[in-house]
Amino acid sequence: MIIFRIKELVAEKERKELRKITLTEVSETTGVNRTTLSKMLNPAVRHSTTTSAIEALCKYFNCRVEDLMVYVPEGD
Repeated sequence: MIIFRIKELVAEKERKELRKITLTEVSETTGVNRTTLSKMLNPAVRHSTTTSAIEALCKYFNCRVEDLMVYVPEGD
């Protein structure tokens, strides 16, 4: 299953910038719908998304795709 690491990336960005970052801010800055971000945070939802959303999030967090999401084999 694919796990999105948005929560971890937000926490890292907060530490670097010494400020609180909300999902609303991420949504408004990236153009990725707030509901979509919430679904990405919940692995049980198994949300699929577009490459443009992935690109926007990578740009916002200044990260690579493999920093944004990871593959975890089922049952692990």
